[in-house]
Amino acid sequence: MKILTIDIGNSNICIGCVNDHQVEFVERMHSDRNKTDLEFAVLVKMVLDLHEVELNGLDGSIISSVVPPLTDLLCKAIEKLTGIRSLIVGPGIKTGMQILPQGVGADLVVGAVAAIEHYGAPAIIIDMGTATTMTVVDENRNFIGGIICPGVALALQSLESSAAQLPHIQMTAPKKVINTDTAESMQAGVVYGNAGAIDALIDRMHTELGYDTKVIASGGLAPLIVPHCCHDIIIDDELLLKGLDTLFYKNYKE
Repeated sequence: MKILTIDIGNSNICIGCVNDHQVEFVERMHSDRNKTDLEFAVLVKMVLDLHEVELNGLDGSIISSVVPPLTDLLCKAIEKLTGIRSLIVGPGIKTGMQILPQGVGADLVVGAVAAIEHYGAPAIIIDMGTATTMTVVDENRNFIGGIICPGVALALQSLESSAAQLPHIQMTAPKKVINTDTAESMQAGVVYGNAGAIDALIDRMHTELGYDTKVIASGGLAPLIVPHCCHDIIIDDELLLKGLDTLFYKNYKE
C-alpha cells in the first residue's frame, strides 16, 4: 500500500509517501496558517507531481499535528485531491505502547512508535524542531515522559533580537570552542552548547532509568548538532514518517 504521511509542526509541515513500508521521499513546507485548504491542496499536488506520485495510486493518508488550525485544512486539502479521509493521530488511536503522561503531543507519540518499531526499546527519541524534545520509552515499551526546551533556531533568534551588539549569524559549527571572533563565539555556543546539553540530558536520563538506551534523533537541525555529541546517536530524518506508516497499519480498517 502507498500511504501519504503528513506531520504538521509549528514551523514546518513534513510530507512524504511510504510505499510498502519504504519511504519514497521526504519534503518540508512552511506551516503557514494564512493559507486556505485549496492553497495547501495545490502545494501538496506540486510535491506529489515532483516525485511522480499519481493521486489515484494512493491507498490512504495519515496526519499528526501540533497545530490544530492546520489539521482541518490539511484534511480538507487531501480529501479534495484524493477523496481520501485522513486518519488523525490523537486520542483513541492504537499505538501498541502504554502512554503514561497525559496530553502528550501527537509528534512525540509518532516518534516513540517509530523508535520501538525500527530500533527497539528502551530508547530516547530526540526531535529538533521549533522546540527540542527528548522523550523516553522504557524497557517495557512504556512512554514514560521526557523534556521540552527551546529549539536551536528559537534560542538563537532570541539571542540575536535581545542583544543589540550581537550580529545575525549562519548556523554552522566553528573549528573550536574557544573563539575570539564574535560570530564564531555565537556559533560555538549554539552548536557545541546544544550538543553538550543533549549529552548531559542523556546521561541524566540513563541514570534515572538505571540502564542505557538507544538514542535516535530527527528534525531539521539534528544533522548540525548531533555529530558534535559524545553519545552514539542515530540520525533518522524519516523517523516521523516511519511512525505514521506504522500507526496507519495498526489502525487500518478495510
